Amino acid sequence: MTPSPSRSGAALAPRLASAFAEVPVVASVVGTQPLRQFMTAPAKVCILASLAVGQLPQVVPALGRAGKTVFVNVDSSPGLAQDRGALEFIKNMGAHGVVSTRLSLIEKGRPLGLLTMMKVFVTDRSNLRRSTDAISRGAPDLVEIMPAPIIARMSAQAQRAMSPSIAAGFVETPADVALALARGSAAAATSDPRLWHLRRDQLPPVPPAVLKRPAAPQE
Repeated sequence: MTPSPSRSGAALAPRLASAFAEVPVVASVVGTQPLRQFMTAPAKVCILASLAVGQLPQVVPALGRAGKTVFVNVDSSPGLAQDRGALEFIKNMGAHGVVSTRLSLIEKGRPLGLLTMMKVFVTDRSNLRRSTDAISRGAPDLVEIMPAPIIARMSAQAQRAMSPSIAAGFVETPADVALALARGSAAAATSDPRLWHLRRDQLPPVPPAVLKRPAAPQE
């Protein structure tokens, strides 16, 4: 059996590192209504969700022309199949990456030259173990950890296994973004358009006491 690739010290893709250098926020664009706000926001990276398959060929190229890095959430695009053909369709329209909870899609995305983001919901210790195993096997470019507050309960080893990561879910204020970064995430994801304008030099300081790790069970 081929050993699973290690996630410890995995490097952030240069395109993403450049985008997060100024605005460490990923815009979760749900439906078409927030598109105009994202187009004019300084945030450079987005996750498109809840857009029907017929809307994507118009939206994705427009965002690309605006200099945005576009991930498509394959799991939440009505009418989009869950197979390699869907990934090829996304790639051909100009999207840069895909998001999915499905290991099979993450594994298929990399050979196509797509950036991959694996979305994981950490609800308990057994779920965390399954998630880290899938991440090790799929070796995504990014891991979207939900909900963001759970990161405080994860061991340093688990966080390394899921790096590089973005924190998502309950990211509602500049302080939430700053805390996510202080805990090791490369960025935070949110559907709040106000945070799509949050530049790194505007982040509030994080008090050391807030970073004190609570007693956590062994994963």
